[in-house]
Amino acid sequence: MSEQYSIDNDLKEASAMSESLIPYIHESELYGKAGGGFFSKLPALTIGGLVMRLRRLEALRDQLTPAQAEKLDQSRTHMESIAKEWRVHFTEKMVREALSRLDAMSQYFDECASSERQCANYYNPEILRRTTVQELLIAMDELGITIEPELTQKVAGTDSKLRRYVRPADFVWSETLKPAYPEKPFWWMYQRPPKPAK
Repeated sequence: MSEQYSIDNDLKEASAMSESLIPYIHESELYGKAGGGFFSKLPALTIGGLVMRLRRLEALRDQLTPAQAEKLDQSRTHMESIAKEWRVHFTEKMVREALSRLDAMSQYFDECASSERQCANYYNPEILRRTTVQELLIAMDELGITIEPELTQKVAGTDSKLRRYVRPADFVWSETLKPAYPEKPFWWMYQRPPKPAK
């Protein structure tokens, strides 16, 4: 994530993702298309990407115009209705995404073990992966979805490895987003691998 954050952009992406949940929820692909099809400039559709945007926009609600707040409410209501109607599909997709993102972080830990410089340079994508997993866990809790022991254990194992390489730092994303990401539970957003001396 860049230092620049746009509420309008988040709303646009959340709305497109929410409206694209059908047929995405029934498809086998983990990364779907939101909005404008193949040539869309929107990020890939995942439930994690959607719930991340919805929750942080909710955390920033006091900064939204009435029209923006209404758009947020429409997107959230639409997602919740699909999650309720297609609960099994929705749950399976969430769990699969969380496990996939955690699995993807294992390659980063290999890089950290072999190179402090690479560990420091390639941290930003891992922040997004780990944050998206946390957003999925929060959404599962809010939707009353049981979090399976396999996922809980994988999160704990990933965090244990991550803590080996990071040290306290300033908040890593745009300051605008800080109210949406308290240090507990988003501790990795206040940590960073140290850059080795040249």
